[in-house]
Amino acid sequence: MIRESLVANAFGGDTDFRWRGHEVSRLEGFSDAVFAFALTLLVVALEVPRTYAELIDTMRGFLAFGVCFTVLYKLWWSHYTFFRRYGLSDGFVMIWNAVLLFLVLFFIYPMKFLFTSLFDLLFLKFGLVSGATRERLEASCRLAFENVDGRMLMVIYGAGFLSVSVVFAVLYRHALARADELELDAVERHLTVDEIQAHWIDAGVAASSIAIVSIGGQDWAGVAGWWYAMLGPLRGWHGTVRSKRLPKRVAAA
Repeated sequence: MIRESLVANAFGGDTDFRWRGHEVSRLEGFSDAVFAFALTLLVVALEVPRTYAELIDTMRGFLAFGVCFTVLYKLWWSHYTFFRRYGLSDGFVMIWNAVLLFLVLFFIYPMKFLFTSLFDLLFLKFGLVSGATRERLEASCRLAFENVDGRMLMVIYGAGFLSVSVVFAVLYRHALARADELELDAVERHLTVDEIQAHWIDAGVAASSIAIVSIGGQDWAGVAGWWYAMLGPLRGWHGTVRSKRLPKRVAAA
């Protein structure tokens, strides 16, 4: 099991945060199985290409697969880090972990559709395909975007992103509420608050994206999509501000 191997080698350990989860629980094992199943739903094609044209079509899909894989891996890493840091497996965590896994499986479908369609359009717009491949791609895009409601698509995607972010914020808030029991020191409490705020930033970006497309309508669907680019600057700003406050919190303790 991958998680057991990582734990055994203390992979991802943080010198500022003492691990309290040293063994992989059944809850984590089940979660890994769900993440693995979600990954199979992202696979571009289950069959090996039999022709050159099929190979090109498959390779084109790997760009969207790469983006979706990165998002899914980030969610898994957040999950892995949470259980390593706090080692919590109480009833509250079990319930919210189940909600998280449900949302991950729900989130896969709109995410894959969105990024696959986006990259197909980019391939057509910049003339990166030609001949029969272009004809197949144009037909695929016509089918994918036939009677599509861009506003609803971005709302569905945003709802999934927002919900996952809120669940992580709730889990970290629960860990902070048990800080005394877990014997979190000043640095660990500070970093826990960092995580809570960071996930609320993610939720805020998703909520504002939903608001943009809900108010502006389908014509603003593109703006709502690119709005997620704000995650990088906002996360970076938050990390910089919080890191400067860390020594003061430690000194005050």
